[in-house]
Amino acid sequence: MSMSLDVHELPSVAGEQVAGKRVLVRVDFNVPLDDDGMIADDTRIAASLPTIEYLVQEDATVILMSHLGRPKGVRDERLSLHQVADRLSELLERPVGFVHDCVGEEVEAAVRDANPGDVLLLENTRFHAEDSANDPEFARQLARLGDLFVNDAFGTVHRANASTAGVAKYIPAVTGFLLERELQQLGHLVDAPNRPFTCIVGGLKVTDKIGVLESLVSHADAVLVGGAMAFTFLKAKGASTGASFVEDGEGVELARRIIELAEEEECTLMLPVDVVVAPKLAEDQETQVVPADAIPDGLMGLDIGPRTRMLYEARIADAHTVFWNGPMGVFEIEDFADGTRAIADAVAANPGFTVIGGGDSVAAANQFRVAERIGHISTGGGASLALLEGEALPGIEAIREAPQ
Repeated sequence: MSMSLDVHELPSVAGEQVAGKRVLVRVDFNVPLDDDGMIADDTRIAASLPTIEYLVQEDATVILMSHLGRPKGVRDERLSLHQVADRLSELLERPVGFVHDCVGEEVEAAVRDANPGDVLLLENTRFHAEDSANDPEFARQLARLGDLFVNDAFGTVHRANASTAGVAKYIPAVTGFLLERELQQLGHLVDAPNRPFTCIVGGLKVTDKIGVLESLVSHADAVLVGGAMAFTFLKAKGASTGASFVEDGEGVELARRIIELAEEEECTLMLPVDVVVAPKLAEDQETQVVPADAIPDGLMGLDIGPRTRMLYEARIADAHTVFWNGPMGVFEIEDFADGTRAIADAVAANPGFTVIGGGDSVAAANQFRVAERIGHISTGGGASLALLEGEALPGIEAIREAPQ
């Protein structure tokens, strides 16, 4: 991995005089919602508290902005941040003012009327298509709201949006405590991990993770593959995959390339040796365990099998550094949860440096009650993968280049 990550180069909010200033903070309140549209998990809101509480204590006027979901530039009340303001107010134990837009006269007036120590949350920035488009005029309107920009939204630093990167062209920019911690912790994986370094990668598609897979097999001592993407790898090795999800064509070609690269880099690429199969992806199916390279027609692989679990657990136990991204099977259904549960337990039991990155893996760690035993749980799946891939992160570059 060519990239080195020096967090100390970046200015931190801790080094700023913020008393009496209006501080515009990009947070990541893109929280999961349940079927009724209520907040299902407030981890991301809680993760932003250290920066917000620090700014309040230091007598800044705190103006928070975030996106939620994918409204695609249209106001959608189901994706309003209104209930997030209520939840944040409970967590902070102080009132949080909610502003019904994020730019315009009403917003500027609300910010003008706010006092040091006040906290305001602006409405979903993605109700405006200009945010995702990184529109300069929209970024300038946001920048007018603050004297200082704090980026504390690690989950969006890989996106060049007006609210994550554009705004830093117009006012001084620094990192918040959450962003700083994420970069420090993930930096251990990038710069000089304690070896052996083992990565567990799951999820659906090889094509979605090709960059990070290339990077990991070039850098790690072992990469353990699970989830649906394992069947694309097995197909690339000539296995019979039955009715399992396989990315034919490009996916299989890319998997072949990763297999070759792993050999060149002397990285142990481990694929399942047995899998749990069923006729379809649903509850209460008749399941059986079959060899991973000989899945019968009409059956689909939906979890790693018991032999694979043992092999993966042993490899994880030997590692000094572990990175896990992506489930081993459809863990939301109990019949297909054993593989992901076993990996979650093995990562939690490892006494070395352990990191989980990615929404589904974090959800699994919470579901299987191991989250508090993991060294670092990243709040950004896509961002952590982009960082490990060695990509430039627009939100970070914007801080480096901002007027100070």
